[in-house]
Amino acid sequence: MKLSIILGTRPEIIKLSPIIRVLEKEDIDWHIIHTNQHYSENMDKIFFEELRLPKPKYNLNIGSGTHGEQTGKMLIKIEKVLLKEEPDVVVVQGDTNTVLAGALTASKLKIDVAHVEAGLRSFDKNMPEEINRVLTDHISSYLFAPTEIAKNNLLNEGIEEDKIFVVGNTIVDATLQNLKIAEKNENVRAFFNSIVDDNYFLLTLHRAENVDNKNRLKNIIEGIFKITELYDEDVIFPIHPRTKKKLNEFNLFEKLKSNEKIKIIEPVGYLEFLMLEKNAKLILTDSGGVQEEACILKIPCVTLRDNTERPETVEVGANMLVGDDKGKLIKAVEIMLKKDMNWENPFGDGKSGERIVKILKDSFKY
Repeated sequence: MKLSIILGTRPEIIKLSPIIRVLEKEDIDWHIIHTNQHYSENMDKIFFEELRLPKPKYNLNIGSGTHGEQTGKMLIKIEKVLLKEEPDVVVVQGDTNTVLAGALTASKLKIDVAHVEAGLRSFDKNMPEEINRVLTDHISSYLFAPTEIAKNNLLNEGIEEDKIFVVGNTIVDATLQNLKIAEKNENVRAFFNSIVDDNYFLLTLHRAENVDNKNRLKNIIEGIFKITELYDEDVIFPIHPRTKKKLNEFNLFEKLKSNEKIKIIEPVGYLEFLMLEKNAKLILTDSGGVQEEACILKIPCVTLRDNTERPETVEVGANMLVGDDKGKLIKAVEIMLKKDMNWENPFGDGKSGERIVKILKDSFKY
């Protein structure tokens, strides 16, 4: 068996890292194809080194662009690599343009596709990620669903049950493995100690439906201001470049900076961010991955979205959805801070990477 692992963004590297670590111990022919969808060669090199992962065999240097432009470039370059390598299975993870391009290219070349984190649904077709994940699921041969909810989403869309495997989510493996690396890293510890004095809330905000909409963004910022009036904790806010740009565009950035309890910092590395998550009193976010990590780390989460493709986090009581409603936000923070953080992690036991590799290996035993 020969595997091509196609990735292109930091979340994909993180969530595929447990599978890569298992493959390093196995007698399997495999390699990494990096589209560099979020392109920064130096930062990526450091990122792979920090996580102690092997370097990609191929860097396609796609970079940013419109959805069509980016996906089109990927199709062309990925096809050339797959024709050269002739893998039996292409492994993709999640819902990015890299995932769709990798799956579509493989499918047209009659190469089996394994989709890690299959079956997630927000049921919001306005999100490009929703289109990517639905299309990828319907052209995959191996659908590695994290939960029974995800499996049922796939069955409801008519996907054959024998293609679906409930394996847990590799984010559990990755969070537990990489937190150990973070806690032992002197630079990460030094960074954390320089940022944090006492208890704090952690804020992340980057999704287009929030930051590109002036009214939604204004409502969220006003809600955060109200939170700073009600609680003594600082709000640590690693600001995404897109969010900063839009805050300036909408004349909201100066107002945000005027609040001394909101500590705006530059974007941080993954290991540093894990430490900020692990030690936060509460997390406010519009990120899907952060909802999962907060749930795994037993940190109360309030999600600044109207829907989520991680409903399990809400079901177990680890997360509440508030959209951009200030009243809902204030109430949710109050509720979540009083929570006993004893919810059951719905995403598995941290052995998803092992299960996925075993299923792929077993399918090639003749």
